[in-house]
Amino acid sequence: MQKSCVLVFLWFSFFCLSSASTKPNVLFILVDDLGARDLSNEGSTFYETPNIDRIAQEGMKFTRGYATCQVCSPSRASILTGKYPTNHGITEYIGGPVGAHHRKRGRYDSHLPPDYEGNLKASEITLAEAMQDAGYHTFFAGKWHLGGRGSWPTDHGFKINRGGWDVGGPRGGFFSPYHQPQPRILDPKENP
Repeated sequence: MQKSCVLVFLWFSFFCLSSASTKPNVLFILVDDLGARDLSNEGSTFYETPNIDRIAQEGMKFTRGYATCQVCSPSRASILTGKYPTNHGITEYIGGPVGAHHRKRGRYDSHLPPDYEGNLKASEITLAEAMQDAGYHTFFAGKWHLGGRGSWPTDHGFKINRGGWDVGGPRGGFFSPYHQPQPRILDPKENP
C-alpha cells in the first residue's frame, strides 16, 4: 500500500494518508528570520542547502508570499487560519507587551498596542484540521508559540506534537534534557 505524505514546516508538520491515493505530498517550510536569498536555490553563494534545493526542484515553489505581520505568532496564526491578524485576534507575539506595560519596556511609541488574543481560539479552523478532514494524518514539530496548554498543536488539528508549546523556543536549549512537552528523546547512539 502506497502512502502519500505531507510535511508542513510551520515549524515542521507532517501529514500522511494511510491508504493509496493520488493526493500530492505537501511540504511547507516556515523559518523565522530567513532572508530571501539565504538558500542556495535562491542565489546564496554562502549557504549550501542541497536538501532544500532538491525539495524545491521536485516540488512547487511559491515565491510571492508575504507575512501578515512582522512578528511570529500572528504570522503563524494567519498561515494556519487563512485570516489576517485583526480577524483571528493575535496581533502581537504571544507574551509581547501591551498598553502601559509596553512603555515599561522602554518603548515610547505614540500609540500603544491594543490587547490581543493569548491563544489561537478553539473556534478557528486550521490548515491541519482541513488536512485531517481530507484524510491526512498530521504531525507537528518545532516552534508553536500560539498559546498555552489547551491551545497546543494537538488542540488545533495536529495528531502528533513534538516540541510545540507555549513559547517560541525550547526552555533549557535544543539538547537533552529537554524542558518542553512531548519531545522525542533520542538514544545517545542515535546522535551523529
